Amino acid sequence: MSVVANVRYVTSQDETIWRDLWRRYLAFYETKRDEEVYAETWRRINDPHEQMFSMVAEAPEGLVIGIANFLHHQHFWSRQNYIYLNDLYVCTHARSMGNGKAMIDAVVNHAKVHNCKQVWWFTAEDNLTARKLYDGVATLSSSVKYQI
Repeated sequence: MSVVANVRYVTSQDETIWRDLWRRYLAFYETKRDEEVYAETWRRINDPHEQMFSMVAEAPEGLVIGIANFLHHQHFWSRQNYIYLNDLYVCTHARSMGNGKAMIDAVVNHAKVHNCKQVWWFTAEDNLTARKLYDGVATLSSSVKYQI
């Protein structure tokens, strides 16, 4: 398999594969969600009044091999929205071939088209495969995350 031929927004026909890939992403982070969360998230992604989006990556043969879930959000320090790249997942067999970068590039392009100031995301500190990609396309922040 080669580099992704196409990164596009999800369509209603992508629900089954989107759910499968999101489940795999969540499993990587050793978590899962109830069916109600899948259904509500899918509804929001497909609601033009929501600011939640998802893209899929299709290999040249038409097989969907990745998802990127992201949202616009307002920011106190800017009049422009920011984009939080919530989830990025590429199937194991399609990694290290430019597919993750193609998906990030598509989200960055979305940000430019929608006049969003910045695209940002988190990853696990020990997610070395992803960090290798991220180190090549973005700047590592010095922020520390707290949560309750």
